[in-house]
This record gives sequence, C-alpha cells and structure tokens, in this order.
Amino acid sequence: MTKRLSQKIGEQNFSKNLDGLIAGICRGEPRAIGQAISLVENNEPGADELMKRIYLMRKEGVVIGITGAPGTGKSTLVDQLIEKFREEKIPLGVIAVDPSSPFTGGAILGDRIRMMRHSCDEGVFIRSMATRGYLGGLAKATGEAIAILEAAGKKYIFVETVGVGQDEVDIVRYSDLVAVILTPQAGDEIQAFKAGVMEIGDLFVLNKADLPEAERAERQLRSMLELAGSGDSLPPIVKTVATKGEGIETLQATIKALIQQRDQESIIRRRKKLTGWLLREVIREKLASLLWEAFPPKEFDSQVEKIMAGEIDPYTAADLMCKKIIGKKEK
Repeated sequence: MTKRLSQKIGEQNFSKNLDGLIAGICRGEPRAIGQAISLVENNEPGADELMKRIYLMRKEGVVIGITGAPGTGKSTLVDQLIEKFREEKIPLGVIAVDPSSPFTGGAILGDRIRMMRHSCDEGVFIRSMATRGYLGGLAKATGEAIAILEAAGKKYIFVETVGVGQDEVDIVRYSDLVAVILTPQAGDEIQAFKAGVMEIGDLFVLNKADLPEAERAERQLRSMLELAGSGDSLPPIVKTVATKGEGIETLQATIKALIQQRDQESIIRRRKKLTGWLLREVIREKLASLLWEAFPPKEFDSQVEKIMAGEIDPYTAADLMCKKIIGKKEK
C-alpha cells in the first residue's frame, strides 16, 4: 500500500514538473528550453511524454538549414544573420551541431563560442548539440529540438550542420530552406560536391568573397547550376565576407524573399515530408529500444558468435530477433 502511494505521489510530482517545464517553454524561457532539449537528447524518462505534448503546441516556424564543408564560415554567417534578424525583434532559435568530444560524448562548443555575444539576448536561444556518432551532419535529437523551439515561439530556427562534406544531406529533411556555404578555395572541388550537398541547396552563399579567386568560383558555381537545371529556376548565389559583415543584408533579404515566394501547396508538401521522416525516426528509435530490451549484451553477443561460427547468417538472426520482439508484444 505504501509502495503504491509512493508511486502515485511520484507520478503526480512528475506530471507537475512536466506542466511547469512546458509552461516555461511556451513563455520562451531559455532555462526551460534547455532542460527540455537535454531531456530528449539524453533520452531520459519523461522525454516521450514531453514530446507528445510539445508537438501539439508547436507554432509553425521557418527552419533554415546552413550546411557546407568545414572552414567555410558557417558559424560566422549565422552569427551575423542573428544580428540582422534581431534588429527586427524576431525571436530566433539556433541549433549548432558540433563534433562529439571523444572523452565525454558531448559537443565541442566551437560554434556556440562564436555566437556568445548574443547569449544575453532573451530573444535568441542557441544550443550546441553533439553528433554522438549520428551520420548526415546532424545530431539525433535535432527534430525534437526544432519542435521545442517552435513551441517556444521562435519564428526563425537556424540549424547549422557539423561540416563534414558532401554526405550532409539530412538537413534537407528538416528545413524549409537550405543554404549551402562555399568558399572561393573550393575551386574545382565544387564539381566533387555535385552528388551531395550541391543538390539540396535552395540558396548558395559564396563566403570569403574578398579572396582573389571569388569571381572564378562564382562562374564555376553558376555554370554547374545551369547544367543541373533550367535557367529560369536557378537558386540564387549571394557573395559575402562574414568576418566583415559584408553581404549579410543581401543574404537576409534573399532568405526572406525565398520564404515569401513559397505557395501554400509547397509549404504543406515540404512539411509532410518532414513529418513523415520524423515519424520514421521515432518508430526506428522505439524498435531499437525494444530490441536492446529483449536482447541484453550477453544474448546479442551469443548471436554474433553463432554468425561467426557459421551456424546462422546475419539475416536469419535478425529475423529471429525481430520475431522475438513481436512475440513479446503480442503476449
């Protein structure tokens, strides 16, 4: 009886704490937003319940993906864009995906340090997230973090990828608009990016445009885009020098123009893709969790040993493991 009462009190306290956390998020409180993102990032108890409620409270924001190779100046550009948008008092969220620390698994806070001058601005929330081995240039909880920032009323949400090269294409699944950042030093390498990030850009930014190779790089980029599509629908190219704040006004105006050009049908289509991908990710996470519950490390290792010994193949082993999960759920 005492145990049951204690459990009931615990559930009530949890519900009360969750109510307070959600209320804080809706008021745009940085502390509450940070706690919520940590909850889902670390997959702590209560993360699912939080997201179930947060998802229905989202206010549609505009998600702008910022991607490109390391050293192109992504963080400096985002820092400058924050300043421009905040001149109009627009509430902003920034998710800067950093490499994982090899020691703690946390984010190496390079991107966040570059944006520290905005840390005292209550209208801006900046969060560094570690990849933790997640591929595609993003962190695992990026989708959930975006939903939390939308619930907090952030009108524009910048998501900066980690900067690993042409495999960073997951950003297109989350974003309403993707800006690909290049530099004149890319030169002939622009061709090498064709199969990856070059195909997902709604907007191309040629940063460090004060370098002597800038004109040549712009011609190369334009030629490549012309080969890929029709001349009437080429994505815009904006030249910037982020360290000096040059071209930032033009970049901001271009982003706003591209967002305003979208019709309702294209917005719904893109959001539907995002929602579908998020649902697949949630299902994948839940199935993986069930798998590790059903197969503790010792039992999993025994399956690996059987495969190594030639007693079974990986595909049959996977089928048997999945059937075990389904069987457990049916009971």
